[in-house]
Amino acid sequence: MAWNDQQQFIDALEKAGELIRIKTFVDPKWEIAEITDRISKSGDGGKALLFENTGTDFPVLMNAYGSERRMCMALGVEKLDDVAREIEGLFKLLASPKESMLDKLKLIPTLGAFASWMPKVRSGKGACQEVVHLDPDLSTIPVITCWPKDGGPFVTLPVIHTKDPYTNSRNVGMYRMQIFGPKLTGMHWHKHKVSAKHFSEYKKLGKRMPVAVALGGDPVYAYSATAPLPENVDEYMLAGFLRKKKVELVKCLTQPDIEVPADADFIIEGYVDPNDELIWEGPFGDHTGYYSLPDWYPRFHVTAITHRKKAVYPATIVGIPPQEDAWLGKATERIFLAPIKMTMVPEILDMDMPVEGVFHNLVITQIQKDYAGQGQKVMNAMWGAGQMMFNKILVMADQDTRIQDYPELARKVFKNLNPAEDVAFATGPMDVLDHSCSKLGFGGKMSIDGTAKFSEETADDYRPRTICTDWNQAETMLKNQFPEIKSINHSLLGIDIPVLIIAFQKDRTGHFRSLHNQLAKQIELGGIKMVLYVEHTVDSSDLSTALWRFCNNLDPKRDSELVRIDSMDGFSYDACLGLDGTRKTKEFDGFQRDWPNIIVANDETIRSVDAKWDTLGLGPFLPSPSLRFKGQMYGEEAVVAS
Repeated sequence: MAWNDQQQFIDALEKAGELIRIKTFVDPKWEIAEITDRISKSGDGGKALLFENTGTDFPVLMNAYGSERRMCMALGVEKLDDVAREIEGLFKLLASPKESMLDKLKLIPTLGAFASWMPKVRSGKGACQEVVHLDPDLSTIPVITCWPKDGGPFVTLPVIHTKDPYTNSRNVGMYRMQIFGPKLTGMHWHKHKVSAKHFSEYKKLGKRMPVAVALGGDPVYAYSATAPLPENVDEYMLAGFLRKKKVELVKCLTQPDIEVPADADFIIEGYVDPNDELIWEGPFGDHTGYYSLPDWYPRFHVTAITHRKKAVYPATIVGIPPQEDAWLGKATERIFLAPIKMTMVPEILDMDMPVEGVFHNLVITQIQKDYAGQGQKVMNAMWGAGQMMFNKILVMADQDTRIQDYPELARKVFKNLNPAEDVAFATGPMDVLDHSCSKLGFGGKMSIDGTAKFSEETADDYRPRTICTDWNQAETMLKNQFPEIKSINHSLLGIDIPVLIIAFQKDRTGHFRSLHNQLAKQIELGGIKMVLYVEHTVDSSDLSTALWRFCNNLDPKRDSELVRIDSMDGFSYDACLGLDGTRKTKEFDGFQRDWPNIIVANDETIRSVDAKWDTLGLGPFLPSPSLRFKGQMYGEEAVVAS
């Protein structure tokens, strides 16, 4: 269904018991983010929050997409899989043979529906232009500052509109915007993004690039701006398909070459001048749970701000998962499963992106396997499919594996796995936010083929040793022998998953490799197929946190060590793969890039929110999630000292 505007969506959330209004003053600097972090981690995403007293004329809407139910409400569906099924039906209809006139006539309603989804530019002003400020001042909008080491306030849900100067084709994307002054922000588009390509073309022409930013309106706009669409597909066509109604656009007042949604709450108009010096933007507490570090980005000059008379400013925070963005990612996982299956990788039956992998780091696929080497085919196809090129760890499982049941998934994957043969490494493009890569935007990848193997794929001489049965005693012995080991999580062995998680303190060059080589040959590690190493500050028994830290800090190709243990008779072998998910330093690892800190709230903000909690109407007291992670920080700054 189509929402007429953001206010209608807010009213629906409130009626459904999915929204809490907060009337107490809450400071947009840090406090709104801290309260939202507590609520979003309170179980099932908590509730959407409407902060009505922000010290400005405008309320702030937070966590609106932060649960499966609210994400479905935003997209107007009962279940996210409903969208995938509809897309799959469209693909099948359009791709089926059209041999008779009747077959062709069946297409007419579908073609008519396509036409009804295409965006339409209408004349005159929209509701987004009820109030016009031609001498704009961004400080009048309650732009939030999320985390203590952020470079400043950031617009976090901007729907950014640009056009190709040659083809006039529109791109709608979402890139954070740091506020530098009343009329100036940064424009944080990465080199892989379409808007960055548009900017490159304007730079060649030596012309100013018009840009417009929409905030609010139908919630489907923000989702569509994040969707991994091909360059030649208009995001407002996807929005029209999702809402079953075309998006109505109006021309900007000071940048008339750009059209924006008529029903938006705010429009920020302006331009990027390729002749400007770049601006030092950041740090920013990002969706990885770490700060993305400062860098040079274009300047966005604001020429006008327009808004509804009763506008609501939408925002989000990102940080240590789970956060609201996990549900935006889950929608993409479900919605884009059908196009991947139908056009690129037909073997894929299902896909899952665990929250600990923060989208790109960890992707699990369920495949229909019919021949030897099919896992490798899927691997190569996935890493060549749009934004899947950023994937770091790809796990493949059989069609009879419930991939959302993580214990069952791990049992079956590791039962089928020979770590010496079924783990493949590659290098390729990576997300520029991946701090583990030795080079910005380029690093290692790993594919784990956990499917049952055909005879052509098996090594006849692979014979795993027997797994130790008394791991409490083994842990004590190993920690005494190797004092750098601070904790060992061997709980997975109890559910037939041959994996250890070891927290250790690195103190010399080559430490990880030497430690793993020694450990793997210990009789106690017989039959252990994989050891995941994490920072000594991490509680290895906290599986979710350990996996989040591990996935972020790992460059699989660089940080892997396979140990092959030959049997006494020399006719068979066991193998154990070690993966180093610890922080990398110049001193011990020869790592030359800056390493970011994890994101936590400061003590001042935690105390302030604690003090006003009873006035907020949010129910029983919730302690700050940041308290769990304080001991894992390296100092207080965004950049970790090396």
